[in-house]
Amino acid sequence: MAIIKHPEQRVGVFIDTQNLYHSAKNLYHARVNFGNLLKDAVAGRRLIRARAYVVTTESGEEKGFFEALAKIGIETITKDLQIFFGGAKKADWDVGMAVDAITMAPKLDTVILFTGDGDFIPLVEYLRTHAGCQVEVVSFGRSTSARLKEATDHFLDLDQDPKRYLLNYRPVRGTRGPRPTPVPEDTNDADVLKEIAENSKITGVE
Repeated sequence: MAIIKHPEQRVGVFIDTQNLYHSAKNLYHARVNFGNLLKDAVAGRRLIRARAYVVTTESGEEKGFFEALAKIGIETITKDLQIFFGGAKKADWDVGMAVDAITMAPKLDTVILFTGDGDFIPLVEYLRTHAGCQVEVVSFGRSTSARLKEATDHFLDLDQDPKRYLLNYRPVRGTRGPRPTPVPEDTNDADVLKEIAENSKITGVE
């Protein structure tokens, strides 16, 4: 679908960090380059607000990740990991991310969602129909809901250029498929997120 992108468009970016991280890990055994993602998604427009939704751990090891994201213009919104009786864990930001997007929509022309989660389809439809926003989605096509792709005004498929959007991506010579770069077994999510941010660079975004 053809969309309009001009320098004066006010853009808000909302990042489902867990969704992107696990998609990159499961599909490519690689790590997300948030700097390149943000730069290409914003595409020279006016970035009003960029928020990454993250779940914190008891160790607090993700502090470096938060600081690194701040350096590339991304604000981190955090909540504690919930651990229920019996060991079950819950770590999702769906409702909070949706509420923020709706709340900020009157001050935005374009809302960009970094997620492949089909649960955000009602949000996309609301923002387009009731808030009058252009809605764009950024994610890995192979792990993105087909209905979400259809609902949005524009879909940036990260699978089309994994070399640009992933860190430590290594294609297999002579084949079309990616060669995964294994993540060490003793590396926890907080360590991975910190490295992602420290290696993310962005220029040209206000």
